[in-house]
Amino acid sequence: MKKLTLILTLLTAISTGSFGQHTTDTILMKKVPGGYQFFQGENRLTISELIVTIKPNEQAYQQIKSAQANYTMGQVLGYAGGFIIGYQLGRALWSSEVNWRMAGLGAGLIVLAIPVGQGFNTKARQAIDTYNRGLPASARRNKSEINLSATGNGIGLVLKF
Repeated sequence: MKKLTLILTLLTAISTGSFGQHTTDTILMKKVPGGYQFFQGENRLTISELIVTIKPNEQAYQQIKSAQANYTMGQVLGYAGGFIIGYQLGRALWSSEVNWRMAGLGAGLIVLAIPVGQGFNTKARQAIDTYNRGLPASARRNKSEINLSATGNGIGLVLKF
């Protein structure tokens, strides 16, 4: 009986230690419909939160600032092009006067915004990779875990990886 109690105590101590490690420092960039989202552990990060998080790593910080410039320029071009096209469509609905050159300019701005946005995605991925490589090895995400589990067949260790 004493041996069983000792073994259960040791197993509980081992499995409790495995839950004590927080490896949520790495940042992930996930593709979602309409773009990308950034996650640190389970927390979703906005662009400004991402910049603040990356700031301690100087090289990654410079890369994400460059990516932010692309993001801002892409947003300005896209919104300006959308406004010009929308204005011309509104004129088409309320009157017969449509300036097709302006509508073409708006379409050109939107087309120009696409590669600028892709530049943001590339630079943001590079910055995140640089940041994650700069983390200590103990902070990198380790998906393995060990649990003490009781089942219908008895008590045992469950190792997930």
